[in-house]
Amino acid sequence: MPEYLAPGVYVEETSFRAKSIEGVATTTTAFVGPTRKGPFRRDDDDSSTPELLTSYGEFERMYGGFTDLAFADTMQTNFLAHAARAFFNEGGSRLYIARALGKGAAAATVTLKAVGGAVPAPVPAGGAVDPTIVRFFARFPGTAGNGSITLREVAIPTSRVGMDKAPAGTLLRTGGVTPPGGDPTPIAHNIKLGTGWHPADKPEGPAVDAAALAALADPHVNPRMVMLTIAAKDADGNETTYEGLGLDRTHPRWVGHVLAERPARRADQLTNLFAIEIGPDVTALALYSRFFADLPHDANGVPGPILLAGGADGSAPSNEAYTLALDQIASLEDVSIVAAPGSSAYADAQAISGALIAHAERRRSYRIAVLDTPPGQIPGDVRRQRGLMDSRYAALYYPWVIVSNPLARPGRDDIPREIALPPSGFVCGIYARNDVEHGVHKAPANEVVRSALRFEIDVNFGQQEMLNPIGVNCLRLLNGRGYRVWGARLISSDPEWKYVSDRRYFNFLESSIDRGTQWAVFETNGERLWANVRQTISDFLYNEWSNGRLLGTKLEEAYFVRCDRSTMTQNDLDNGRLVCLIGVAILKPAEFVIFRIGQKTADSRG
Repeated sequence: MPEYLAPGVYVEETSFRAKSIEGVATTTTAFVGPTRKGPFRRDDDDSSTPELLTSYGEFERMYGGFTDLAFADTMQTNFLAHAARAFFNEGGSRLYIARALGKGAAAATVTLKAVGGAVPAPVPAGGAVDPTIVRFFARFPGTAGNGSITLREVAIPTSRVGMDKAPAGTLLRTGGVTPPGGDPTPIAHNIKLGTGWHPADKPEGPAVDAAALAALADPHVNPRMVMLTIAAKDADGNETTYEGLGLDRTHPRWVGHVLAERPARRADQLTNLFAIEIGPDVTALALYSRFFADLPHDANGVPGPILLAGGADGSAPSNEAYTLALDQIASLEDVSIVAAPGSSAYADAQAISGALIAHAERRRSYRIAVLDTPPGQIPGDVRRQRGLMDSRYAALYYPWVIVSNPLARPGRDDIPREIALPPSGFVCGIYARNDVEHGVHKAPANEVVRSALRFEIDVNFGQQEMLNPIGVNCLRLLNGRGYRVWGARLISSDPEWKYVSDRRYFNFLESSIDRGTQWAVFETNGERLWANVRQTISDFLYNEWSNGRLLGTKLEEAYFVRCDRSTMTQNDLDNGRLVCLIGVAILKPAEFVIFRIGQKTADSRG
């Protein structure tokens, strides 16, 4: 309590109300799987932490587009990219991506030789660093890195005033002027170090004197500040241009800083695909020579593009790769839905599903796993697959969804106009849309699949009668009502946990209470604290009941909260435990709507 030591008036702030609990968000989703490019699990790089995406455009900038993945043994549809687009199209708004890499994935690279142009070269073995190396490389593994680098020299005419204001590290080129009836003046380079100009071939020597500086600034000498422009294009045709780059390490926009392997800015960590390695012995003049003098040129004297090679997507991701990717999102507290779109098409499909379920079942994760059936399954196959899984934290959806192929082009008959995609990307977006329009307490079913052209298999009523009781949620075409999600069950054998809405609403309640009562930790464990905890949770549940999310016409029917001597023993108190008992009557979906109709006579009463 405060101390009162000197006479005077003391004004203090106090609270006469219980703490409040704010409901957590339930629409944030995380996908794991292979992509064309982008950050991946790497302990020594901050860019490996997944970034929250709010549109497909952001996904494309960071992880690449729809182009198929070139695995070691086959080409595979880029399921994760299609799932991300489906998620946003169906109503999702917040998405994390954790990239899974298969064995053999490699980053593209090319080394610029001092003589003979640009040739692909691997990273020096054994960690040895060549002090004279100049190497471009892709920061992330994948065939998307097999792109090109185009260098362009920008020579800006300058004057004495411009030379004085030029930043340190600026390279100055003079000469190259052909006087009437004479020969071209020789080209020379100077570099600004600190506040003085030095010959670029002898930067450690003394700065040029005033007379030489005036000669450098003479317009007849044609002084030009040399800047560098780099156009980096990946294998998918996406191009990024970097302008105003310097060639010396002291320049504020030195090429080695702008295209660093580990950029300082978070945005560059996520989107910069290419980087450059410049050995410590490479001077600005030597770097200029590598870039422009030693590369092959076209007929107009422009250096040809530098081609990177060696980038590989590796093999199809294994269960181990997916487990590492899932570890990336384990610490993200706002994620409530997890899925691995397309993983059911890989050899380790069953193990990956198990890893996804185990992730959702982790203590205090408050998540649900959305699972896919393998492609091309008939109902009998799906029934057998369902028998291999059981969880209160996962839901299984069938069949796959047929959509228009965004890669299709007129006149390209080798590219199919339609493709089959796993349903999880669509369903996760529908989960988010359902939560926004209705609330997490409502089952995410009887909702339209907006992007669907049709489904891989037209599930009929009889087939669903076989699949629905065992917890397989079917996507169906309903005549006159379009393509809809027509199931809302968990793959659980526990009769207390049957519906997706049960799991997700309890996750919402548990997570909200968990985060909203952290203030109670280490408070004095007595009657006052118990009363505050009871009031805090009761206020939260009252708001849920008044908004129609709990069953009951009276408070006593909807919920109860007990936190007193009846819920705690002396042993609990002695060991610092506060035990609060909460019971809620949740709403169940009307899965079977039954109308009983019979005949009556005109004089009978109902």
